[in-house]
Parts: sequence; C-alpha cells; structure tokens
Amino acid sequence: MGSGWRVLQLADSGFPTGGFAHSGGLEAAVQQGEVRGGADVRRFVEALLWQAGLGGLPLVNDAWKAPGALPALDARADVFLSNHVAHRASRTQGRAFLDTCARIFPDAVGPVRDRARAAGVRFHHAPVFGAVLCALEVDLEDAQRLFLSLTLRGALSAGVRMGVIGTHESHQLQHAATPLLDTVLGRCKALGVEDLAQPAPLWDLLGATHDRLYSRLFLS
Repeated sequence: MGSGWRVLQLADSGFPTGGFAHSGGLEAAVQQGEVRGGADVRRFVEALLWQAGLGGLPLVNDAWKAPGALPALDARADVFLSNHVAHRASRTQGRAFLDTCARIFPDAVGPVRDRARAAGVRFHHAPVFGAVLCALEVDLEDAQRLFLSLTLRGALSAGVRMGVIGTHESHQLQHAATPLLDTVLGRCKALGVEDLAQPAPLWDLLGATHDRLYSRLFLS
C-alpha cells in the first residue's frame, strides 16, 4: 500500500484511535462561557492550531526524523505538558494511536510499540505520532498536515456534538481554516524540540478546569 493511501486511512473518521473522546479543551471553554457560538469556535480553533503547531509539531518532526529518540522526546513532552488534563489526554491518545496502528499495521508499527514498551515511555501523542508515521513511510509534510488536520477536525466534531455549531457550519469553519493551516504548517514545519512553546495560555488554563466541570461528554 502506498503512503498516500495510508494517509487517507489514518484520516478516516472511522479509524479507531479514540480521538473523538477528546475536545481539546473546547468543552471546558464552552461550560466556562468563553465559547458560545460559531465565531467563538473559530477563535478557539485558531488558537488550538497554533498550539498544535508550536507545541506539537516540534515533537512530531523530531520523532519522524529520529524514531530511536522516541523515549527522550516522550520525556520532553512529559515535562512540557504541565496542564494535567492535557498531559493525561496526550498519554491516552498516544497509547490508543500506537496500539491501534500496531494492530492494523503489525509489521511496520509492531516493532515501534515493542521498543516503546521496553523503554518505559509514557506514550505522549505527538512524538508517538511522528514515530508511527515514519514507520509507515509517510512523508514528513504529509504527517505534519495530517496532525494539524486531525487536531482541527477533533475540535470541530466536539463542537457539533455539544450543539455549539451545526454540521454544515463545522465544515464551513474547516474550509475557512485552510489558509491558517497553511500558515501554521509553513511557520512550524521545520521546528524541533528546542522550539516548543505554549502560545495560548488562557485556553490552556480553561482546559485545565475540565475535571471540575459538573457534567462531561469528553475526557478532555
């Protein structure tokens, strides 16, 4: 199977990685009254994409370029994610993504999982994502685009399920975000782990309140 087909399979909403169990902090922002409709969702996903670019892609990039460095990059992610909700979500998503890919692509990804387990990593999502996409022989830029696209889709899907936006509005927002996706990719595609940054501290603080919400649809 060519890498282009693999990208389409990984991008499929039916690919069972558990990503739709997470809202990326949107649920907390909605319940705190900071997100009330489509305009606010757009503002939220713009910040989320920059967070994915500056706080996620550096780890994806370095893990794709040097999969053997996964333990060190995982440890760096463990320190960088000081928000306990985001920290837990990163580990949950990373483990689910790795386990799913190892089951579906055992020859390519099974060894990655075995080495990660032997090294005692905590399975943070961004470095695991980079190492897995390298093992699947997906080009780095395609891996970067997929990481950003899945981040955007996950938040918009959460917005639909919470009733903050409708299905058509979700896709309108996704379409409108295309220039921003290109901008974030252009700014962040060459970054490495030493460039990690948190560009949206307010949204990060709101996301950290997730465990104290009265009712919850999502894990984060």
